Amino acid sequence: MAKYRKLLVAVDGSASSLHALEESFRLTKVGIVVVAVAPPFTVDLKIGGQGEILKLLKEPCESALTKAAAMAKEANAEIVEICAMGQPHERIVDLSEKEGCDLIVMGAKGMLDLDKTLMGDTTAKVIGYSLKDVLVVPENTTLGFGKILVATDGSEYSRRAMARAMDFAESYGSELDVVSVVEIPAEIYSIAPQVVEQKVEKTEEYVAGIKKQAESRGIKTRGFVQDSEAPYAVITERARKEGNGLIILGSHGRTGIKRILMGSTAERVIAHAPCPVLVVKTC
Repeated sequence: MAKYRKLLVAVDGSASSLHALEESFRLTKVGIVVVAVAPPFTVDLKIGGQGEILKLLKEPCESALTKAAAMAKEANAEIVEICAMGQPHERIVDLSEKEGCDLIVMGAKGMLDLDKTLMGDTTAKVIGYSLKDVLVVPENTTLGFGKILVATDGSEYSRRAMARAMDFAESYGSELDVVSVVEIPAEIYSIAPQVVEQKVEKTEEYVAGIKKQAESRGIKTRGFVQDSEAPYAVITERARKEGNGLIILGSHGRTGIKRILMGSTAERVIAHAPCPVLVVKTC
């Protein structure tokens, strides 16, 4: 399957979330479920005025959906609007499964300080807990399919991302940039430089095999291998230099929030990406 059939787009009324919705229209104009989540209703039922409190809690949610509906009308897109209540990441993940969506789309505020949280807490949690692929759209970026960058390290989850990238490239007529970063601690360079050379050579052979496979499907492909202590920096700088419209990364299925917030390469790529990032999940 190359193209996603049904999307769930999470909005909260912010510019970044509405921009993500706008970019989602580039994927499809139908089969879009737009979800806004209001805080959980935890007021003691014995206290009066629950209806008024509930209305106040839902106001931001309904306001976000009103904006989304106006955008959909302007884009001639068909959406289904859902105002849910609860913890945002839980409701987004649950609804993506209940509604039969195969992609979750979320916004991000763009480049952030690495000393702080690298992406919105809700976005990080959704990536951590979802079994569905997640497209993160930073502010001021545009989703494009002319040139796609896919990052691989030879792992099972990066192989699934590679398969998705090839399907995308085939469907949209994209060029494919295959990037593999050999992560080497600084101390290894001086202790065993031959180990670095061997790993780079082995990785180059692996990437050459991928390039051959993609080209057999008629996909124009370039391979790029580099050793670095900071894979995310190589990936994002390469995407910026080459003008890629999409970065594709692999991830395990439900990793849990502890793992996803431990300074992973995926998190840092999302924080510094010059374009949207598709996180492909492996169940």
